[in-house]
Amino acid sequence: MAYTRGEVDFLRDHRAEIAGATAGLALTRTSLIADTQALRKQFGDHARAVSELAAARRASVGNLPSDWLMCGDSAQQATAPAVAEVRAHRIASHLGTGAHVHDVTCSIGTELPVLADAGLTVTGSDLDPVRARMARINTGAAVAVADALTPPLRPGAVDVVVADPARRAGGRRITRPDRLLPPLPDLIGAHEGMPVAVKCAPGLDFSDWEGPVSLVSVDGGVKEACLYSPELGAGERREAVMISTTGRGGPRIDRITDRDRGGAGEESIAGPPGRYIIDPDGAVVRAGLVRHYALREGLWMLDDRIAHLTGDRVPVGTTGFRFIEQVPLKKLKAALRKHGCGSLEILVRGVDIDPDRLRRDLKQAGERPMAVVVTRIGSAGVALVCGPRTDGVDRS
Repeated sequence: MAYTRGEVDFLRDHRAEIAGATAGLALTRTSLIADTQALRKQFGDHARAVSELAAARRASVGNLPSDWLMCGDSAQQATAPAVAEVRAHRIASHLGTGAHVHDVTCSIGTELPVLADAGLTVTGSDLDPVRARMARINTGAAVAVADALTPPLRPGAVDVVVADPARRAGGRRITRPDRLLPPLPDLIGAHEGMPVAVKCAPGLDFSDWEGPVSLVSVDGGVKEACLYSPELGAGERREAVMISTTGRGGPRIDRITDRDRGGAGEESIAGPPGRYIIDPDGAVVRAGLVRHYALREGLWMLDDRIAHLTGDRVPVGTTGFRFIEQVPLKKLKAALRKHGCGSLEILVRGVDIDPDRLRRDLKQAGERPMAVVVTRIGSAGVALVCGPRTDGVDRS
């Protein structure tokens, strides 16, 4: 829910009281009405705004600073810090530290501190005056109220524009660049001659974009596609950036582009199952870099047209499944029963099968955790019976 300007000022001026009063509340969707009623005794008509802020902060732990002003929508839409750092590093490495970045859809200021930490000069703007006010309070940066299509700064005053057009309309995801809000052609036209970095949904049709397209995942979940002007690349057209936050020593970043392995060629790299079956990270799949990734990691494909990989090791920082046997789909239930399958992870690609329905049909009652990869090899749908997910490290 949106705030009024008066509510934003109240939230800013009563941070300590809000933190104390909301510490013991559940702050869930089902408890929202009860929580707001409890807060009304202390905060009166501002209770709704207080409960909204507290719930948004709790939901964004690890993603946004705990003392920031935010609403539920702005917190949910915020870019993960590790993803923003990848973008800031690219901009700084190509334009140099000190380059002036204008985030024309800065919302509550999520990326401004990350860009500044990379040595870049930052300015923000947002069409929503309340969000722009929260951004100023949160970051201390210069933030204007402006339409992304009407730059508030004079031409030539900035070196690169960052934008995050709305990716949904009428509750449905937008898949065409010309239907983003604002439309991508209009956005580019409004900043003609300026390098841009435009954040988009991973499913966007970016086939006509001339510069680098970077697909970024965090812990296996694809978060965004970012379209960069050619000036912000080194000749690559597609990139997959895989960020892992689960290890020690900070995030681990793995990057692969279509320039790796000399373009990967068109020759077949398909072969029979190896020791492990690997389902590539979604960023690699969406970037169309499965072959590049396979060649880099010494893996091969089960079928040149299907994005399942196999090999005799699991790449560092990823997981796979120890291969047991390949069976026709009609014999899968019997094979799983033979192996004493209990809990089951199901992966499907290239075959028209609903994993949930398949799980119900299999009705496994054993105790052994297992996995099954349902895929297509040649013209046949097959099932690869496997052990549970593993990183391939022998800890015996």
